[in-house]
Amino acid sequence: MQTLDLPAAAGTDAGAPVGDKQKRDRHDSETAARELSSKELSSKKMRPPGVRSVGWALVQAARLHRARTGDRLAKLGLFAGQEQVVQALAGAGTMTMGDLAALLRVRPPTASKTVTRLAALGIVERRAESGDGRVVRVQLTPAGLAKAEAIEQIQEEVEAELLDHLDKTDRRRLRKLLRKAARGLAEAAGAAGESTDVDAEIEAEVDDEVEGLPT
Repeated sequence: MQTLDLPAAAGTDAGAPVGDKQKRDRHDSETAARELSSKELSSKKMRPPGVRSVGWALVQAARLHRARTGDRLAKLGLFAGQEQVVQALAGAGTMTMGDLAALLRVRPPTASKTVTRLAALGIVERRAESGDGRVVRVQLTPAGLAKAEAIEQIQEEVEAELLDHLDKTDRRRLRKLLRKAARGLAEAAGAAGESTDVDAEIEAEVDDEVEGLPT
């Protein structure tokens, strides 16, 4: 029997299976679509999400502030977050683990881990309370007191950078507004606390300044 050589179908490669050609066409189509999408995105003005959001601006400022503080703390051999324990103890003198955790608004196991690390560095020391060995009190060592002074200096430097473009009135207003915003979030989370004397003092300062401004 004589075999006839049929011509390749229009649009296909001679000798290539039709299935392979379909795969190549699909791949070329997907590639073209990706390239087109990329061109469309590049032609648009890209803006960060929430660019007009107060929360977005607050987060960015907080991240930069934390990074600046962290860089300086690293030179003291500390990690970000540990300085809060040192400062709390510097102000209180001695605290129970439970009081320390409550002040920092962290879980007791979290506070305990931080204290353990600071104790290994010779910055804090723990002592069982006389009469009740179940209660452990924490206090700074002489080396810890020196760290506390260095931390205070670091925070003053970063604070100056943060507020460099704000005048005295704006700084006080900013503190008031941030505290109000924080209270609003705390209320929404069901964790609102009572206003502190510091809150009341700041609000009084700002109110006095507002009353003295020309209308």
